[in-house]
Amino acid sequence: MKAYLAISHGDASLGTLRLTLRPDIVPRTVENFVHFLTATATKSADGSSSSSSPPGYRNSTFHRIIPKFMAQGGDFLNHDGTGSASIRGAKSFPDENFQLSHSQRGTLSMANSGPDTNGCQFFITFKATAHLDGRHVVFGYVDWREDEESATVLERMERARTDRRTDRPLEPMTISDCGVIEDRRG
Repeated sequence: MKAYLAISHGDASLGTLRLTLRPDIVPRTVENFVHFLTATATKSADGSSSSSSPPGYRNSTFHRIIPKFMAQGGDFLNHDGTGSASIRGAKSFPDENFQLSHSQRGTLSMANSGPDTNGCQFFITFKATAHLDGRHVVFGYVDWREDEESATVLERMERARTDRRTDRPLEPMTISDCGVIEDRRG
């Protein structure tokens, strides 16, 4: 399954990260991610946004970027790494399995606050991070080897200037658009 995250930094577009998701290995984790990837707020009769479910990743930020480690995002509730939501009716859901590893740059993995606390937050690694294996559920990767734009966006994200104390980007690193890429084969 293919998906994308269009990233902007401040007022400038950085481009698009193309992702490969692995529902064949971690179907519940991918289902949760795709839900928030494709979620849109509904408009009420007066034109204001309203929705019974959280709004999703569109216009959310990467609140933490650590060079040579990872970029963390997906907290569309509190925008600081403390918010959690899941499609399972609770704030979090259990670890599905640890079959995939943090073996490369661009690994897409669930952020958590301990065992069985997966929610809406995720991170993208900037290098192999084997010390996270068995602790965080990997559910995909950035197609940076096959897609030059994805490679460039990942590099630009890693080079973003951040607050030394909080690792928060000095200018917002935003998911300006996101979704699933439909398979056009027959």
